[in-house]
Amino acid sequence: MVLKILAMLFSQNKTCTHEHVGLNRDFEYCPDCGALIENQWYIVKCSCCGIKQKAIVKNGKVVPVGNFCHNCGSDEYEVEKLDTIDFININYAALVRKESQSAPKRSITQCWVDTTRKIDEQPLLLPQYR
Repeated sequence: MVLKILAMLFSQNKTCTHEHVGLNRDFEYCPDCGALIENQWYIVKCSCCGIKQKAIVKNGKVVPVGNFCHNCGSDEYEVEKLDTIDFININYAALVRKESQSAPKRSITQCWVDTTRKIDEQPLLLPQYR
């Protein structure tokens, strides 16, 4: 505990690690630095047999924990990005938090209602419910 505090005080790297960003949302603002953070989940599979391997992030890259597949012995792997995380893949997946420049776009559909057909009047919008 004391070593961790001393390492934080004397570290050269002063960038935010976004540790307090929740895991259950795709996008969320970091409470420490205020940046918009996107949670991205990745899984590693063996190229030969397709068995899932436990993934970690090492030097900014998603790699398997072991050097080879425990099923077939292959050292080649494929990294796959998951759209959503589920309880089956949570034990194998690696989380990458990236700063996003823009918030996700939400599509909104509105309809025009023309109750009276007059040329000079502006048509009214329907109220929007969420």
